[in-house]
Amino acid sequence: MRYSTQIKPISYVKAHAAELLDRITEEREPIIITQNGEARAVLMDVHSYEESQERLALLQILAIGKKQVASGQVHPLADVIRDIRARHATKVETARGNGGKSRGQGR
Repeated sequence: MRYSTQIKPISYVKAHAAELLDRITEEREPIIITQNGEARAVLMDVHSYEESQERLALLQILAIGKKQVASGQVHPLADVIRDIRARHATKVETARGNGGKSRGQGR
């Protein structure tokens, strides 16, 4: 992406807002908005924004996981699966004991 063609002064944005919105939606490339010759903001389509936020969230989750591994906060997969299966079995047994009804139902 060539940012040089994507830089617009705020006066241009004010005068051509609808055109720029159509352009960023179609091209899915952000527009850098300048004020007094300095970059001040980025205008991007909502789909690209949502994608970038999802990517950022995934990267944050990966960073947390990396820190947990480095600090030894890990559990063997077999143990985790065993615990999940045990919890699931307990929930199934509890549901059967209630006649298949959850709490608060059937009163």
